[in-house]
Amino acid sequence: MRTGAGRRGAALALALLAAAALTGCHGARARQAFEISEEFDTSREYEITFWAKNDTNKTQTQIYETAISDFQELYPNITVNLRLYTDYGKIYNDVITNLSTDTTPNVCITYPDHIATYLTGESSVVPLDGLFADEKYGLGGSQVRFDSPAQGEIIPQFLEECAILGQHYAIPYMRSTEACYINKTYVEKLGYTLPDELTWDFVWEVSEAALARDEAGNFAVNGQNVLIPFIYKSTDNMMIQMLRQMGADYSTEDGQIGLFNDTTAQILKTVAAHAQSGAFSTFKISSYPANFLNAGQCIFAIDSTAGATWMGSRAPLVDISPDKLVDFETAVMPIPQFDPEHPRMISQGPSVCIFNKPDPQEVLASWLFAQYLLTDQVQIAYAQTEGYVPVTSKAQQNPEYQDYLSRGGEDDGLHYDVKIKASRLLLEHVGDTFVTPVFNGSASLRDAAGQLVEDVTKAERRKQRVDDAFLEKLYQDTASLYRLDQLGGGAGPSGGGAISGELPLASKALLGSLAVIWLLMGLLAGRRELLRRQKKGENR
Repeated sequence: MRTGAGRRGAALALALLAAAALTGCHGARARQAFEISEEFDTSREYEITFWAKNDTNKTQTQIYETAISDFQELYPNITVNLRLYTDYGKIYNDVITNLSTDTTPNVCITYPDHIATYLTGESSVVPLDGLFADEKYGLGGSQVRFDSPAQGEIIPQFLEECAILGQHYAIPYMRSTEACYINKTYVEKLGYTLPDELTWDFVWEVSEAALARDEAGNFAVNGQNVLIPFIYKSTDNMMIQMLRQMGADYSTEDGQIGLFNDTTAQILKTVAAHAQSGAFSTFKISSYPANFLNAGQCIFAIDSTAGATWMGSRAPLVDISPDKLVDFETAVMPIPQFDPEHPRMISQGPSVCIFNKPDPQEVLASWLFAQYLLTDQVQIAYAQTEGYVPVTSKAQQNPEYQDYLSRGGEDDGLHYDVKIKASRLLLEHVGDTFVTPVFNGSASLRDAAGQLVEDVTKAERRKQRVDDAFLEKLYQDTASLYRLDQLGGGAGPSGGGAISGELPLASKALLGSLAVIWLLMGLLAGRRELLRRQKKGENR
């Protein structure tokens, strides 16, 4: 017969086992649909917070402020308080901090990788599929007081990134991809002609050729003593896209890690060889590609299409003094490919999520504002500030947006030609874009992918030899640094086996919980024995 303590211990163990079963997919939990109110109560006052990001761009700030003002004219009972951040990492950190105290914002601009982590909290992010489809207040709903797009008018490839565990937890806000900004003048000076489709072989070949020096010891192509022919801004994207182009593993939809494989090693050895010669570097090691490009010290600069206003000798935004600018023709092309006939490039950009609150009416007010960010006036205005593109076909086909695209080069401000070329690049290649799987830990995996490129580049600069032994250790160190051994998958050069025999995080947590249970049971048994002996002593 079990004692009461034994029964309680067994019950606790079963509860922990049930909890472990519910926290599959590396901590992210599928949520039940949000219960939508039949009517939005317009007699009540609501105050919601909106966390957004801008790069000290006053135009973008004004767009947010105008959107809030216009929305509040339509819904005077909803007050929207704007809080601006300078980068998405700070938004992510503040959300994580506030999850434990239930002080999250109502509406937040963020990334799906981050949302997957938010979902590890209880009742945090609202699943949106039910809200999408609601006849009254959903996308294109009959009771919405503005021209809301229908779900079918959101570009499918952009909406796909917002799905986690089969449910949508966000709506896309803006989308970009990466572009290669090229000093065409220098390419031709080196005796090359830009191909119709850029390849990795071409970029590497031209970059190496550009290292030739003149009799004075300066680089012949620019007459300067500084030149880094090829600089990549986001090395995480570099690795992810190269793996996708080569059909190699990165990760599965359920979070199994495939990054550490033979193809990755092949890529890293190629990067290392060009880093050794001085033909290649990264933003983290050298600085912004745009600064080198605009000073005539870089030939191939890969950065987001959203960074187009910084690129080129007539760029509206520059970080170097005017006397450092070099005049050249800027070409804008898709990133290099291994197979130009089947191009693959990443789709990226901010999305909008909504956090759950005890009051369903407050959540509905938040949803209405989030929807308003998809209207043509907001989408078009924001897209014109950078090389972003609107996320709806409705806005893309709007005559105002089409007129904007047709006027590229009219001026070096609103219609700056490099910016509009970057936007057109994505619009023409939407079908060639892809998104990476999203799960709790996918942000760490992304960071690890970039870290591999950074580390082999640094190693070559330090005269270290990048060989199989180096990569084996690099894989192990990177997996440990980003705790990928707790997510699953392999970490050897051929990707086989778990890392150092490590168990997944969920298994470790369960074993730890069971150890605590047995400890508590032992303490209870010891206490009962002590009481028995004391009672026996009193009866002597």
